[in-house]
Amino acid sequence: MKNYIPTNPEIWTGRTSDKELYLHEKVRHINLKEDGLSKFTDQTFAILGYVCDEGVKRNQGRIGASEGPDAIRKQLAKMPNHLSDDTALFEMGNIQCINANMEAAQSSLAETVSRLLELNTFPILLGGGHDIAYGHFNGIKNQLASRSKNKTIGIVNFDAHFDLRSNKSGNNSGTPFYQIAQDLSAENTKLKYLCLGIRKDANIKSLFDTAKNLNVGVIENKNFNLHHLANIKIKLERFIKEADYLCTTIDLDGFSSAYAPGVSAPSPMGFSPEIVMECLEIIRDSEKMISLDIAEMNPTYDIDDQTAKLAASLIHFVLHQ
Repeated sequence: MKNYIPTNPEIWTGRTSDKELYLHEKVRHINLKEDGLSKFTDQTFAILGYVCDEGVKRNQGRIGASEGPDAIRKQLAKMPNHLSDDTALFEMGNIQCINANMEAAQSSLAETVSRLLELNTFPILLGGGHDIAYGHFNGIKNQLASRSKNKTIGIVNFDAHFDLRSNKSGNNSGTPFYQIAQDLSAENTKLKYLCLGIRKDANIKSLFDTAKNLNVGVIENKNFNLHHLANIKIKLERFIKEADYLCTTIDLDGFSSAYAPGVSAPSPMGFSPEIVMECLEIIRDSEKMISLDIAEMNPTYDIDDQTAKLAASLIHFVLHQ
């Protein structure tokens, strides 16, 4: 797997203790090319980076997301460890994009996600552009196909954008869910997709038409806040009930730039961390979520590591639920 590189352990640093009080002391570094791994029996989280912003470049966005995974790691490393002794946290390295071949990187990501799921880990993927979602979903789909049939994978996307653009002119960070829909259609399977935080000022009319034609669940940003939590909960729980497994993806550009300035497409009109955390709690409590990705972290435009800290805090929240 030529796209794979291990993570530099020096990225995982912070305050030191003799009791694993911080996550950098808890994490164990794995080289997937060298370390022989067998299936884990205890709860295990596996962090994997997707070092690629080729999709963002193709989508005419601000490049820099390839540096996102390490920026998130640096903030996560310093955070306190509340995990139990029998819960493992593994740093699995990065899938990188070589020679602008995003499709090869997505394929390697899918292969690695499948392997991590086979090992009975919970993959946490760090992006990178939102094209991470295509490799992420295919990794889940391929693994589930080998262990069970006729299981429904529901996609929950926290995002300002549908990312349902046609890929007739090529794949990019705005096409992953359209690609998934096309792949599933070829297999006589329908897309099951819920998008939370959609903004009308961030999607052209035809994308709303595409979403409607694909029966995509939508909660617009104007209704995606704590004031509407009861209705959000009803819609989210209904969606979860109809899925066997959940693939969860968080595009950081869905947040208001007050919280996330370091993204490829910032806007002050986005949602807040509180509503996302409320929804993540519902998703985790369902015990159907088997993986998570966080996309579009762009440290080039971050302010005081604010966006990286937000991403790290969301991961910390999921780890410790």
